[in-house]
Amino acid sequence: MPGPMPTLVNYFPPLEPYLNVIHVDDDILVLDKQSGLLSVPGKDPALWDCLEYRARQTWPTAGMCHRLDKDTSGVLIMALNKRAHGRIGSQFEHRKTTKSYVARVAGVIEADSGLIDLPLATDWENKPRQRVDYENGRPSQTEWSVLEREANATRVRLHPLTGRTHQLRVHMKAIGHVILGDVFYGDAETLAAADRLQLHAAELGLTHPTSGEFMVFKAPIPF
Repeated sequence: MPGPMPTLVNYFPPLEPYLNVIHVDDDILVLDKQSGLLSVPGKDPALWDCLEYRARQTWPTAGMCHRLDKDTSGVLIMALNKRAHGRIGSQFEHRKTTKSYVARVAGVIEADSGLIDLPLATDWENKPRQRVDYENGRPSQTEWSVLEREANATRVRLHPLTGRTHQLRVHMKAIGHVILGDVFYGDAETLAAADRLQLHAAELGLTHPTSGEFMVFKAPIPF
C-alpha cells in the first residue's frame, strides 16, 4: 500500500534567487524555476507564492504556457501577451516544442537508451499520484539515454514525447529506476539519497511567436 500523501502545507519556497530570468523580450519570458517552488498557486490559500506570482510583479501580463512540478527545476516559458500565448500554446498542444530533461535515478541502467511506452492515468485513491493503467490510461511515451553511470545511480537524459502529469517520474519508476528524491514514487532509501527531486528541465526549444526563429533555451543542471 502507498504511504501517506506528502502535504504541501509545510510550504517554504526558496527565496534565493527570487526569480531567475534566462531571456525576456516583448513576447516571452523564459525562467529557470527553482526546485520547491510551485508554478501556479495551489488551492490552499497558504500556497499563494509561485513562479507566476513572482513573474507578474515585474511583468503583469505574464501567463503560463506550461508547468513544471513543484519539485522539478529548470526551463519554463511564459507569454507576455495573448497573441504570443496562443501561438506558444499551439506549439505545446501539437508537440512542436522540444524538451530535454536530466535526472539521476536509482540503480544502474545497463542499456544505453530506450523508449518507455506505457499509458498513464490518475491514481484517484492517491491523488496527485499517477499510475500505469492499461485500461483507462492515456498514451504516454518517453525516450531515455544514459549520460553517466555511478556506483548505485544513473544520470539519464529524458525526452518526453507526450506531456502527461508526472510522466517522467512514473515511467522511470515503472522500469525499476525511480528518480532520486521523489516524495511521491520513491521509498526511504531513494529519498535519503538526494536532498531534492533530481529532475531538471535542462532544455526547451520552440519557435518564437513573432520572429519565427526556432530558439533553444537552457538552464544549468543544479545537481
